[in-house]
Amino acid sequence: MALVIVGIAVAVLFVVWAVSGVRVVRPFERGVVERVGKYRSTVNPGLRMTIPLVDTVRMVDMREQVLDVTAPDVITKDNVTAGVDAAVFYAPTDPEKLVYSVANFTMALSKLTQTGLRTAVGDLQLDDALTAREVLGLQLRESLDEATDSWGVEVRRVEIQRFEPPPDLVAAMHEQVRAERLRVATVTQADGDRQASIARAEGERQARIFEAEADREARALRAEGDAAAMRTMADAERYRHEVAAAAQAVAIKLVYEAIHEGGATPEVLAATYIEALREMSSGPGTTVVMPGEGTSLTSALAGIASLFPRRSAGNGLPPLPPPTTG
Repeated sequence: MALVIVGIAVAVLFVVWAVSGVRVVRPFERGVVERVGKYRSTVNPGLRMTIPLVDTVRMVDMREQVLDVTAPDVITKDNVTAGVDAAVFYAPTDPEKLVYSVANFTMALSKLTQTGLRTAVGDLQLDDALTAREVLGLQLRESLDEATDSWGVEVRRVEIQRFEPPPDLVAAMHEQVRAERLRVATVTQADGDRQASIARAEGERQARIFEAEADREARALRAEGDAAAMRTMADAERYRHEVAAAAQAVAIKLVYEAIHEGGATPEVLAATYIEALREMSSGPGTTVVMPGEGTSLTSALAGIASLFPRRSAGNGLPPLPPPTTG
């Protein structure tokens, strides 16, 4: 009976011993197997059997990880002290090197990053360092990746999270930025006012030009209208004179023919002369000066009568009486 109990106990111990050698390696892990303190192999994800109490498995996480690094004091090229925070993204590539090449990888990478930050920032002026975060990250990534290659780790990127100069310098920088913005605003406003003044002056000049052109065209049109009116009036006056002269010529011709054919006597001529004088004196402001002697009037009438041929007995008309004086 005792042998049976011992056998069962041995079987149970064997099962426990065998089960204790079963290890599960997850997909994002790799297992570094050591046998009696000596590296034996690196196992991939899956169910793995090891010899209990002989083999030891160290699990290595192969996922990308991030390490926050703070460099308390970095000095720029122009002797300005600043605080810098960086984030280092890395991923193991060789589990064996990572386990056996460095004792404390996290601390080693942190110190290495701080040193790299001091070196990189020390080569830059403060203004350049403030605007060159991407450049600093690239430089750090290259230097860290080269240094950690022997540790079986790949540094994929480095991001500068904070670059903080001293508070008094930050305040001075804020004042400088504020002054620059005020200067830009003043210059912009002045330029806008100048452009507006130029635009207003140009508009006024164009308006004056348009007004002058409009006035000139109006004067030209008025002058052309006055000239056309004067020409029309002159033509009308000339036509009126021509018509009056033609009518007067016709009237004179008719009177002459009537006197010539009618054999006018001095009495008729005198009556005609008096009628003409009456018509001449009928106008306003007309003054007629008569000769002082009556003989002059009679002589004038006789002279007019002499212009017409006398009637003879042969033409059937009595001869004109001789002019009388007195």
